[in-house]
Amino acid sequence: MNIATVYSRAITGINAQAVTVEVHISNGLPQLSIVGMAETAVKESKDRVRSALLNSQFTFPQQRITINLAPADLPKESGRFDLPIALGILAASGQIPLNALSDKEFIGELGLSGELRSVHGVLPTTLAVRAAKRELVLPAVNASEAALINDAQSYAANHLLEVCAHLHGQQDLALAEKSLDTIQADYSDLADVRGQAHARRALEVAAAGQHSLLFSGPPGTGKTMLASRLPGILSEMTEHEAVESATVHSISSNGFNVEQWRQRPFRSPHHTASAVAMVGGGSQPKPGEISLAHNGVLFLDELPEFDRRVLEVLREPIESGKITVSRAANQAEFPARFQLVAAMNPCPCGYLGESRCHCTEDQVRRYRSKVSGPLMDRIDMLVEVPPVAKSLLRPNVNAVQQESSAQVRKRVSAAKATQTKRAGKANYLLQGKEIERHCALQENDYQLLEQAITRLGLSARAYNRILKVARTIADLADSEHIQTRHLSEAIGYRRLDS
Repeated sequence: MNIATVYSRAITGINAQAVTVEVHISNGLPQLSIVGMAETAVKESKDRVRSALLNSQFTFPQQRITINLAPADLPKESGRFDLPIALGILAASGQIPLNALSDKEFIGELGLSGELRSVHGVLPTTLAVRAAKRELVLPAVNASEAALINDAQSYAANHLLEVCAHLHGQQDLALAEKSLDTIQADYSDLADVRGQAHARRALEVAAAGQHSLLFSGPPGTGKTMLASRLPGILSEMTEHEAVESATVHSISSNGFNVEQWRQRPFRSPHHTASAVAMVGGGSQPKPGEISLAHNGVLFLDELPEFDRRVLEVLREPIESGKITVSRAANQAEFPARFQLVAAMNPCPCGYLGESRCHCTEDQVRRYRSKVSGPLMDRIDMLVEVPPVAKSLLRPNVNAVQQESSAQVRKRVSAAKATQTKRAGKANYLLQGKEIERHCALQENDYQLLEQAITRLGLSARAYNRILKVARTIADLADSEHIQTRHLSEAIGYRRLDS
């Protein structure tokens, strides 16, 4: 038989779509053609495959070779199809057994010598192959990434010859194994922050309920310092969260570093970032900053300095937890369940209310209007960070040591466990009837909240967000019901709205 079928995967968004590589060898002038919506990198595989086969001492058929990548309407890119194309040619020409290919899938770029080189998107591919109940053969350099998926049958190879020996039954490939070189995250310690008890408390509440947070204050008050300490007090990632986050990074341009396994992402794009860089894009859509921060933290320093159009693209993902990137040829959906933390100055110079501030009311108004009302309405907590007392900056061996990140993380993890047991999700995800059920108040507390909403001029969305923050504060206090003091503290985190 002069036809062979090999199974592989193409990456579309965060999914790995099945691709059937069909190879047909027929009589005619020597020619190799690839059909099936192949991008330039895939079409160039004909030269890599030819050299790899010849340098591995195989016979390259001097006939007409037609390679079809099905389905024909699915875009295919990168060199991940080199290995399945090479194996298809060998199987169609009778140099390897055809029946050995039926229960396996293959990905990998070939060097001219036949060595296998790394590819992107290994995690979604491994997940899809496991669901299809097949074995995956991939480059050894990607083995530690594939091994992160439990119960997946992934085999690692360094060279085309090793794969062929495995298919012939002459030498078995080694199963992919988890790397033991995962590193412990070296987060900055919250104990380094001098003073700022109110801001530290707000950071703890935000971490416990995964609430969005905005710090506002003069330069040098510790806004960025506080935000950088947030990942160190967040609860540990679950297996599901770790796989989701790693999958997004796996399909990105930089790939996924297995040493960062189960570490919450912390993304801090510069204020010159474009809207495409923030949400993702490209002719073949790739994830942007909000997706790379999935299950982690997105920190926007100097918030009003971002282009307003860039900030406006955040409004929908903050609510939905996902982003759909549409292009003329195709579209892709990426997860974007991130925790937004932002920092800004009160005015262009940063010293509003001080003698050195010469900003006019119009300048202050224009500066603050760069952040739209609808976006501010979607931020759960607005916290003012005042200047630190100069006496606190002086080294003092007798001073009371501030709580460390590890101490705060214990309370945050306990509160998160309470939320998971009660509703199966973090408080910031509560919606509709869930808010009514889990965030119920006493009658006098409802009146207090309604008065605050009227006085501060807040929306119905802010009403629900205050309730969810109050629920988190009650969880930190290990209280079954929201009490007046919990509600009052939550209202206090919205006073900047006025």
